[in-house]
Amino acid sequence: MKWVTGAAGLACAGTMVGCGAGADKAPGAAVTAPTPSGAGAGTPSPSASSVVPVTSDPLLSGKHAITIVRVQGSGSNLELSSRLEEGGDTGGRVLFVPVLIGADRYVIKAFGPNDDHPANDDPSCWEVNGLDIEPELTIQAAVCDEDNPIQRFTIVARGDGTYAIGSETRMLQHLPRNGLVLKELAKPAQASTFRFVDKGTFDRQPVN
Repeated sequence: MKWVTGAAGLACAGTMVGCGAGADKAPGAAVTAPTPSGAGAGTPSPSASSVVPVTSDPLLSGKHAITIVRVQGSGSNLELSSRLEEGGDTGGRVLFVPVLIGADRYVIKAFGPNDDHPANDDPSCWEVNGLDIEPELTIQAAVCDEDNPIQRFTIVARGDGTYAIGSETRMLQHLPRNGLVLKELAKPAQASTFRFVDKGTFDRQPVN
């Protein structure tokens, strides 16, 4: 698959807009992560336990839950069920917590409603679907693994209260027939942008 074999040569998310992604890098901006085939080349990324990430943006601090709305969309929340969708009303998870894990990359955790149901407090994470084939990759739900390169995303603040999201050199983009996909763009400024809506301090603990 093209996205796997070409991953080893990918590095910075400079092509990724303008949030894990732009030319103007704001606090909390992201650098692209290698795919598994590229993870062995060079120095491995530090695990979350070996770094103390810092960001000046409270919504990217890992301490706030957010909902995500596509600026150019209908105003519906993004949902994560079997895949990431926009306003699909699938009963998927709509509360997200971006966690900076080092090198300006984020793991995006997804939670269910805060209704004291244990399963809703146990997070799923965004993950690039490894079964997809370029040029369009979807995002699926997976058991969280902060050391897994395909769970690392770039998030870049555009300076107007919106963010762009990407993985490696691909941007999260909405296509009329295919929904939300990660896609290479000739002009990063054309990337879909998203608003992060603060849902308050996050203090839920996962199931042990």
